[in-house]
Formats: sequence, structure tokens, C-alpha cells
Amino acid sequence: MITRFLTDVRTKFNPFSPRAKTVRKFLALLPPNARASGMKIETQVLPRQSKEPALLEVKFRDGKKLNLDLEKMRITEVMEEVDRHSRILARKDELLGN
Repeated sequence: MITRFLTDVRTKFNPFSPRAKTVRKFLALLPPNARASGMKIETQVLPRQSKEPALLEVKFRDGKKLNLDLEKMRITEVMEEVDRHSRILARKDELLGN
């Protein structure tokens, strides 16, 4: 997963829910030095009895926000969505000579 174009990651999930698996895997895919390199990561853990749906919001360097519906998406689909926009930004950087 291409993470160098991510600036903000916000998550909210119940760790005991089976639907939280996607969020946990996404957070595990972030590099260990993500915060040191300037990425803002906010995680809110919901109580066990919470019925609130899981939330994953990703913001890119160009200002685009992705609000991903984790009730229907698996980790591979989330990675595809994030990588799709990251590849677009990588092409723009390449064309600009950065």
C-alpha cells in the first residue's frame, strides 16, 4: 500500500466487533515511522457494547478525503481505493519532476 501521500488517518471502531478487522489491518499496514514523517493518526476505540459502525477516513496530500464504508469493504478493497488515488498523485509528482 502506498502511504507516502497520506496526511491524515481517522478511525473509530469497536475492537470486539468482527467488522473492525478491516480497520485493524489497515492500521497495521501503516509504516512504523508514519507519525514521525508527518502523518496525523487519530484512533477512537468504542466500548464493547457499541453498535456504532466502524469509520475510516483518509486524507491525501492534495486535500482529497476518502470516507470508506467498512460495513461492505474488505481490506483488499480499501487498499485498492487508497492506492488508486496515491498512484494518481505519484504520476503528478513524476510529471512535475519531484
